Amino acid sequence: MAPLPPGSRSARASGVTAVLGPTNTGKTHHAIERMLSFPTGVIGLPLRLLAREVYNRVVAKVGSDAVALITGEEKIKPRAPAYWISTVEAMPRDIEVDFLAIDEIQLAADLDRGHVFTDRLLRWRGRQETLLIGADTMAPLIGELFPGAPIFSRPRLSRLTFAGDRKISRLPPRTAIVAFSAEEVYAIAEWIKRQRGGAAVVLGALSPRTRNAQVELFQSGDVDYIIATDAIGMGLNLDVDYVAFASDRKFDGWRYRRLTPAEFGQIAGRAGRHMSDGQFGATGRCPPFDEELIEALEDHRFDPVALLQWRNSELDFSSIESLANSLDQAPGHPRFTRAPIAVDQLALEAASRDETARRNAKTPADVARLWEACQIPDYRKTSPAAHYELALTIFGFTARRGRIPADWMAKQIAAVDRVDGDIDTLSNRLAQVRTWSFIANRSGWLDDSEHWQSVARRVEDSLSDALHHRLTQRFVDRRTSVLMRRLRENAMLEAEINAAGDVLVEGQHVGSLQGFRFTPDPGAAGEAAKALNAAAQKALAGEFEARATRVFDAVDDAFALANDGTIRWLGEPVAKIAAGAGILAPTTRILADEQLSGAALEKVQQRLNLWLAQHVKKLLGPLEQLEKGEGLEGVTRGVAFQLAEELGVLDRARVAKEVKGFSQEDRGALRKLGVRFGAYHIYLPLLLKPAPRTLASLLWALHHGGLDNVKGLEEVPHLAASGRTSFAADHSIPKGFYRAAGFRVCGDRVVRVDILERLADLIRPAIAYRPGVSAGEPPAGAADGDGFVVTVAMTSLTGCSGDAFSSILKSLGYAASQRPGPAITVPLVPAASTEPLAAKPAEESVAGEEAAAEMPPETPEAETAPAAEAPAPEPAVEEASAVEAAGEPVAAEETAAEAPAMIEVWAPQRHAHAGPRRHQGAPQRGPRTSEGAEGEKRQPRRDRPRPEGGKEAGARPAGRPRFDKPRPDQQRPPRDDRNRRPGGGFAAPERRERQPDPDSPFAKLAALKAELEKKGKS
Repeated sequence: MAPLPPGSRSARASGVTAVLGPTNTGKTHHAIERMLSFPTGVIGLPLRLLAREVYNRVVAKVGSDAVALITGEEKIKPRAPAYWISTVEAMPRDIEVDFLAIDEIQLAADLDRGHVFTDRLLRWRGRQETLLIGADTMAPLIGELFPGAPIFSRPRLSRLTFAGDRKISRLPPRTAIVAFSAEEVYAIAEWIKRQRGGAAVVLGALSPRTRNAQVELFQSGDVDYIIATDAIGMGLNLDVDYVAFASDRKFDGWRYRRLTPAEFGQIAGRAGRHMSDGQFGATGRCPPFDEELIEALEDHRFDPVALLQWRNSELDFSSIESLANSLDQAPGHPRFTRAPIAVDQLALEAASRDETARRNAKTPADVARLWEACQIPDYRKTSPAAHYELALTIFGFTARRGRIPADWMAKQIAAVDRVDGDIDTLSNRLAQVRTWSFIANRSGWLDDSEHWQSVARRVEDSLSDALHHRLTQRFVDRRTSVLMRRLRENAMLEAEINAAGDVLVEGQHVGSLQGFRFTPDPGAAGEAAKALNAAAQKALAGEFEARATRVFDAVDDAFALANDGTIRWLGEPVAKIAAGAGILAPTTRILADEQLSGAALEKVQQRLNLWLAQHVKKLLGPLEQLEKGEGLEGVTRGVAFQLAEELGVLDRARVAKEVKGFSQEDRGALRKLGVRFGAYHIYLPLLLKPAPRTLASLLWALHHGGLDNVKGLEEVPHLAASGRTSFAADHSIPKGFYRAAGFRVCGDRVVRVDILERLADLIRPAIAYRPGVSAGEPPAGAADGDGFVVTVAMTSLTGCSGDAFSSILKSLGYAASQRPGPAITVPLVPAASTEPLAAKPAEESVAGEEAAAEMPPETPEAETAPAAEAPAPEPAVEEASAVEAAGEPVAAEETAAEAPAMIEVWAPQRHAHAGPRRHQGAPQRGPRTSEGAEGEKRQPRRDRPRPEGGKEAGARPAGRPRFDKPRPDQQRPPRDDRNRRPGGGFAAPERRERQPDPDSPFAKLAALKAELEKKGKS
């Protein structure tokens, strides 16, 4: 609409009508009704919040196609609107309407925005009627500025009375508590939440969407209290019965000051709506009201407004200096005072000092663009310098390019398009998006302004919803507030259970259902908790029946057994395994509340027992076959039963006597069932995988104290599943539990059963090697006598070294000694003499492999161990010198001159009564092998030729175990101090050279080979 041209006061008063009075007089409602009586009209309102409220009311009467909403940050403009709802600052200038109204005209005296209201009062008119709405305090000025204009005074519809000073805890329901800072508002809201269930929060910086959502909490009765700033006094219509002032001072943009009586009246007047009386009073830290103020508030008598803020609106855009001078012009009326310098003038002053801005502002049009940029509101409140920089950036875009770049705008909006963060963070983003909304709503600043308006509105809406959620989450206990409201209404509470198992009563979370157990929300307490729980139980009764049916019909994959023995159905705990008739026949104990009973309970029990039996059979099925013993007889069947009872890992020492008596047929029958005969254990290699061992651990625990009394139920299966071959032992965990998990306690370590057997396979050939007797290269770790040295392969196999590895060897019956190196000191047999012996180790290996593999060490079990250590470096095995190989003695002087390094040699421990005989637990001589770790078969035994009488020279009699007493020609003489070397240790005893059997096929083969070589040389 075109501003009113300058003229006489009578011209200004033409068509002007004033409706004045206190709050709750229906002035705004009257203005809406008057506007709708004309074909076209516009209403200017003081707040964006109030503009949105009035817009909704008008739309409800005439439809959205006929109404436009124009604010600084929002534009809703249909094709041909008849009515315009706007903030006073954003009232459209390019339209003419029949009716124009300006609300809250007393704000013309406001230091910050007063000059805008004064300009609209003096210059903006409707063609037929201009309605001025405000407080009675404006009556004298209206009469003076618009002589002859009719002024109507409307009385308040209800009484407003003083109710005294009260503590916050004693404030009645339907109370609005007023404070003047966000921090104070939040603090009071927190207190109300703890005492009364929650409060709504209203601040002037909230977006209309957030404010409306918070007001709805109060209006709907979800909360009985609303905590607000003085924004509540500007036409915010609420069903408030009591207004309590928590403070009487506020910051007006310039200083902290006490509210004027008129401002007190504007806020207190929100109490009581329509014909309902209202009350007001002080609370919190607000000083008591004096009698004079109370009387003024009750009678609505306040000092009239004496001066209006004014700023020249006829601006000179010929240059920046001319514009600044026109803004500084003084008013020519005694009732006007020049408004304080505002943010837009300060931004213009900053632009006048900027060289780039001055170069760009060459024409009046450029200066007008600069002034428009300076008038961007400082919603962000970051710093004056940041705001000035934004204004100059916008002016630079519009002056040089004519438009703001789309990518720049997109970057600014994207920076705030996030809904994470707390209340302050979201409020700050909302303030920023208000700035971008204002820019998007400026005409001619963007190529596609409607697009950016919609983008900014979408971001503002999402931030508004997130802020409302955070405010509600922080300041409202919805469960308590909703429950209290429903209880006041004496209504039945509705309960439901969602797909995630959350139990909701009246839409509020009161607990969760996991499987067949209901867990109440720990936040509920008192009488409210009892009512909530009772309502929840009604919903649970039918849910238990339905879940029981779903469990009964579920496929096997829907169930899983956890390490703690819990059976889960679709991830929810429904049962625990319990001991049954046998160790391989566990049963289930249903985890359920009392509501699951009768047929439903039986269905669940039946299904879970069936699944558990199938699960045990799937993972430990071979043990069931061993337990039944089909096809096995006598002692073999007994050993198989013991192996099943020990869950697939049996200490061989326990059945050593029985195993010695096994025939090859007995062994073959057990091997067909997957059994492996190791040096230390009899076990099933296929059952050493993590899943079978975890189940075996649970079954062992069930029969040895119960799941709750066995330590390591979670840790040990986890370590087994991680692929660790050994780990530190916990001495408080039973050794039987470790064995059930597939491990053996060896000193300070716990070693996997199959790894222990592989370690034995590395040690055995090293011990069996005899320098000067055995053919071929020494195996890794070989030393003279019955000893061996530790190699990298051994430590790598167990994943530890040093003291940890030593504890393993000690637990297996080996003892360490220090002596000068190298590892092998006995002169080697010349190459020519070794050929006849080449076949001997292979022959002994074939003949004695069973005895070597099946002879367990007779050493007590160790306790347990520390974590794996880094593998120790393999001791070097030094070859004999060429002189030693030739059998020539080494000069004593040379030996004394050398300083041989000390090495650690391990050998089987000897009992005091055993003499030179090797320890029974030590591996036997010769490169014998046991079955591989994966259960592969050994090489078949080959029959050896024997002379009549059943014996041959140097041969083992039939049936005699390989670990029997050595032959006389292999007997080592006892050590003597006379053989001790000067540097420590013993010299190797003199050995009688062992002659090969001339009748053996290997000797004949060697003789044939020598004859062929002789012919070739000739």
